[in-house]
Order: sequence, then structure tokens, then C-alpha cells
Amino acid sequence: MKTYHSFLVVCSLTMALASCGSYQKELKVLDNEYKYECAKEYFFRGQYRRSQALTSDVLAFMKGSLHGEESLFLLALSTYGSKDYETAADYFRKYYRTYARGRYVELARFYCGRSLYENTLDPRLDQQATTKAIAEFNDFLEVCPTTSLKPAVHDMLMLLQDKLIEKEYGSAKLYYNLGSYLGNYTSGGASNYESCIVTCENALKDFPFASAERREEFAILILRARLHLARESVESRKLERYRATVDEYYAFVNDFPQSRYLSEATAIYERANKIVINNGGYEEDKE
Repeated sequence: MKTYHSFLVVCSLTMALASCGSYQKELKVLDNEYKYECAKEYFFRGQYRRSQALTSDVLAFMKGSLHGEESLFLLALSTYGSKDYETAADYFRKYYRTYARGRYVELARFYCGRSLYENTLDPRLDQQATTKAIAEFNDFLEVCPTTSLKPAVHDMLMLLQDKLIEKEYGSAKLYYNLGSYLGNYTSGGASNYESCIVTCENALKDFPFASAERREEFAILILRARLHLARESVESRKLERYRATVDEYYAFVNDFPQSRYLSEATAIYERANKIVINNGGYEEDKE
């Protein structure tokens, strides 16, 4: 939490020199100025929950005073220090909207994004918080294009994007593993395989900066899914989909000529191409 201390020093937030007394007594004190100074002292001690509670108590009284802006920012930082990230994001957002030209606007915007970043979930779970964090950081970079915090923001944006990529990859694999499960099978094709292909293609388009390894995983999954989709299609669409599989193979080897999946991709190509060459006159393609 040294980051908070240095930021507050830079921002000229000064704590009381006099030592505060019992925390329980301070909660009952009517002197709001004294209570606020104690809140700052607790913050510098790293006792964020106490600082949060005291600052919350006096916030309404500080509004409109010399400490109004500072107290709202301190409350947001204390809440962040208490790891109540969702509430902290709300306070930081309230600060930069209330004090659009305030002295802590840049930090408030940064920590709003960081609070959302800290509140994101495992890639297997809902990624709504991840999307919000990305939007918040992008807004921050737009409003503060020369900020010294840009490298830290870019690092977090990359990690957030990785979460969304992993979420999409998990969804694509699930569709592929479900295969021709009857609950998802539609006339004319295996809808799970189609969904797998669409999910992978959208991910490759939406996340152009995904790692080469993950892009390769998406690409081989598309190729596998195309072969299965062709096999399980109705007769009128089989040839068309085997041709699509052949085309997919060429795209794959062009993008990943040294792929670890090259032998598998070649085997898929040979199966599909044999049927295409025969112009649909083929024996049933089997594993």
C-alpha cells in the first residue's frame, strides 16, 4: 500500500500530528474536523477500514468545505485499500464526475479502472466486470493522453484482454466438445460445430493482439470443427463444406507454417481433399 502513501504526499494530503485516541470513541466524537484528521492518520497507518468508516461519517459535513474534494478522494482510496473494489470504483467515479477539474482527477480515473480490474473474475465466469474495466481504462487514456500511468494501464489492458480471449476460447471448446449433441443439433448441420467456428472467427477478429499461441489454438479448432461439420452435414451440403475445410487448411498452414499441429492439419486436409477431388463421389469419411 506504499502507492497510496506516495500519491497522498504528492497530492498534499496531510495527516494530523496529534495521536488519535480509541477508535470506538472516535466514532462517537461530534468534532468532524478531529474525526477527519483521525481518518487520515488511520489511512497512513494502513488501517483502511477504520479510515473508510470515519471518512464516510464526516463526508456529508465536509461537502462544500475546504476538505470536501479531499475527503471524497480519501474515502475512495480507503475503500480500495479495504478491497471493496466495486464500491471503490463507484466512489472514484463519483469523485471525477463531481470534481471534473479537481486536483485528483487523473488518479481517480486511474483507480476507478484499477478497482474494476481488481474486481474481475476467473475467465470461466461472467466477464462483465472485465468489459467495464477495459472501457474505463480506455476513457482514462483518452482524457489523460500524456499520463505517466500509461505503461501500467497498457499492462492491465493486455491482461484484461487475455481474460476475454480465454473466455471465448473456453466457449469455443465447449461447442466443439458438445459436437453433434442432439439438444443442439439442427437440420442441415451440426450447430455446435458451426457455433465453434463462429466463436473462433469472431475472437480472431476482435482480438488481433492475442498471442500467437492462442491464435494457433483458435485456428486448429476451426479446422477440426469444419471437418466434423462436413461429415455430419446433409448430402446437399457435404461437398461445399469439405471444400471449406480444404480452404481452411491452406489458411492454417499459411499463418502457421511451423505449427505443432501441422501433422494433424495435414491429415484433415487429406481426408477432405480426397472427397473434393472425387467431386463428392466418396466413401463415408470416418475417424
